[in-house]
Amino acid sequence: MAATIRQELEEEFLSTIRKGQETALEAARPLAEAVHYVIPAMPAVRVPLAGLLPTAREAVAGGYEFAGHLLANQRQFAGEVITATSPLRPGRAATRQRRNPQFPALPRSVVRDEGDGP
Repeated sequence: MAATIRQELEEEFLSTIRKGQETALEAARPLAEAVHYVIPAMPAVRVPLAGLLPTAREAVAGGYEFAGHLLANQRQFAGEVITATSPLRPGRAATRQRRNPQFPALPRSVVRDEGDGP
């Protein structure tokens, strides 16, 4: 059930974002056309090595590719943190004691349950 609620909220959030993007595009297109007729033609400027720079599409694609790699790296790291700290979760005292016998398990009265607050 929690997954269903999360999915519904995600879909609603993404839908709202997309509607906002569509509204921005609807405003940007006529604005670009209007500005095109108002601004006088500018002479072409030659910049040394400009051909080595990425196009706007290439720069955006590269940024999103990097963000994808970064997100995948963060997902892997988060999974590793969960795995590394799993013995610390309530109900795992026996596992904790077996993994590192030099650190005894905490008494149950010291280990907080998930609903105990901060």
